[in-house]
Amino acid sequence: MEWRHDRRVRLCRKAFPRSSVPVQAVTRRDPSAPAFSADCRLCPRLSAHLADIRESHPGYHARPVPPFGDPRPGLLVVGLAPGMHGANRTGRPFTGDHAGILLYETLHRFGFGSQAEALSPDDGLVLKSCRITNAVKCLPPANKPLPAEIRTCNAYLRAELHDLAPPAVLALGTVAHQAVLRALDCRIAEFPFAHGAIHDPRPGLRLFDSYHCSRYNTQTRRLTPEMFRDIFAGIRRYLDGRG
Repeated sequence: MEWRHDRRVRLCRKAFPRSSVPVQAVTRRDPSAPAFSADCRLCPRLSAHLADIRESHPGYHARPVPPFGDPRPGLLVVGLAPGMHGANRTGRPFTGDHAGILLYETLHRFGFGSQAEALSPDDGLVLKSCRITNAVKCLPPANKPLPAEIRTCNAYLRAELHDLAPPAVLALGTVAHQAVLRALDCRIAEFPFAHGAIHDPRPGLRLFDSYHCSRYNTQTRRLTPEMFRDIFAGIRRYLDGRG
């Protein structure tokens, strides 16, 4: 499959006018954005769904899944939502399911992870200059969050982006891509998603796009390991170039 590098550089004019925004602005905390809460119950449908899972699967985490990784990351990876038998079971993003196989192997290959597998929260895995989160922190029914649920959970992503100020963000799929832009107060139409696309939505932050490393995408070869590695090679060059 041919991989195309789509380079788009624009600034989010709503949040950061072109003329007078210092790069340091990305480190300021948004006081209106709440920090992650494992006790969040803001989405009734998701809360009821997780309550049912805790009853049917007593050993599962079945609660909002916290971010995982370096507290001062160079790269923030944003997925869609926890998987039923992955993060929803283990309580750690992309851990114990098929989607994590390619992700953690690739993170290890490019120096972001201490090992190539993520099996359980006590497996010893450490992320270096990398952190993983999701656009929606709770498992949605049929893996499909409602638009209102994505908007509600976006407050947590907004807080993460302001608190962490990562120079690079990798969005896995369209929902994650749009959630990042929404958290930055950017017009989504100005930054269209495409595999291999690169955007500069605001000073000091570069957004990389990739297809999600889901079982469907990897088994149908919509996303191959080579395609995924190309994305990470670009991320590594960018971060290394920043010193």
